[in-house]
Amino acid sequence: MTEAAGAPMLAARDLTLKFGGVTALSEISVDIGRQELVALIGPNGAGKSSLLNVLSGFYRPSKGSVSFEGEDIGRWPVHRVAKAGLARTFQGTHLLPHMSVLDNILAGRFMHMKSTLTQAFIYYPFTHREELAHRTVAEGILSFLELEHLRHHPVGTLGYGIRKRVDLGRALAMEPRMLLLDEPMAGMNTEEKEDLARFILDIRESRQIPVVLVEHDMGVVMDIADRVIVLNFGRKIADATPAAVQQDEHVISAYLGAHA
Repeated sequence: MTEAAGAPMLAARDLTLKFGGVTALSEISVDIGRQELVALIGPNGAGKSSLLNVLSGFYRPSKGSVSFEGEDIGRWPVHRVAKAGLARTFQGTHLLPHMSVLDNILAGRFMHMKSTLTQAFIYYPFTHREELAHRTVAEGILSFLELEHLRHHPVGTLGYGIRKRVDLGRALAMEPRMLLLDEPMAGMNTEEKEDLARFILDIRESRQIPVVLVEHDMGVVMDIADRVIVLNFGRKIADATPAAVQQDEHVISAYLGAHA
């Protein structure tokens, strides 16, 4: 770990995940410190997305534990993990294409909404106040991600790079304490990657939360990550600084040799 401020925010121990006779993860242990930006790399099929799915509650490990802020969350349902503060994006955007950018961001506020459907329909004064408060948060995210000019555009009419930014905004609307990003820059051009990398660094700095991202662009990884975890065939083969990982013979043989 690069963090010196006590216990990690998230600690996974001896995680094993099996699908029938296939072992997706094998005895993986990782720590994520507060305000760390950790990159998760490895060949296709190495288990990167499976690890994020276990950490965020979408998969339950066959063996091992996941602790978040000292609580064992390894068997919690997804919604409870999200409410605890772990927000996760996926390789696909999974947005609501016919709804506006603003409404997609507001969808991320769902867990913070207290008004019932009936109360919202009658539009009580407290319901109105709550709606304004949520819209204020959403507008702040639009401004942060430089999406204000697109607030009323249907998401389905926007380019892929912008949709990925909206997806990030929806995750931020959850007010996460840790952000897990699964290939957030996949399919982007160089300019779009640079923009998103800047936003990710700004999130870590302004919100002071750790970020874990799966990424194949090694230039991006080496530029922004504090630490790099490398998986291969479901096993962790390295966990070190970007500079150290670049020199690791096992990593070069398993992955970096193909990206040199």
